[in-house]
Amino acid sequence: MALDEDGLLSSILDGESPVMLIGQGCSDGRKSTSRKVFYVRNNLVAWHSKKQKSISLSIAEAEYVAAGSCCTQLLWMRQMLEDYGFAQSCFLIYCDNMSGIDISKNPIKHSRTKHIYIRHHFIRDLVEDKILSLEFVPSKKQLADILTKALDFQKHVTLR
Repeated sequence: MALDEDGLLSSILDGESPVMLIGQGCSDGRKSTSRKVFYVRNNLVAWHSKKQKSISLSIAEAEYVAAGSCCTQLLWMRQMLEDYGFAQSCFLIYCDNMSGIDISKNPIKHSRTKHIYIRHHFIRDLVEDKILSLEFVPSKKQLADILTKALDFQKHVTLR
């Protein structure tokens, strides 16, 4: 299980995998699904799985959009924990796509990312201000996958 050093709060974000709705007659079947699970001291406190509103042109863009969505929930949880007297300086978001992580750490706009809506780029400010940090986690250890993928026996035994 991927948690921060103090075990206080970490967010495990599974990036995006395109969800195809073949045979459903759905024109927006190429949208990605954002999946997020949040832990406080090894306890699952929130989870979320939702189809993104826009079609991403790459997996990296879908990961980046999902990370931005995760940040809004994480900031709310941060404020709530501060109200209860649990302050933490930097929060970790675990992501299984290096390209999405790289986009969040690079403040320079490139031709390959210029089409991403401005509202998704607030994550760069949070990374720059050291409010959060995106870290890589291998796909096999990505806990948010259980929200949209079948849970194999070995992972089930590990999570018990």
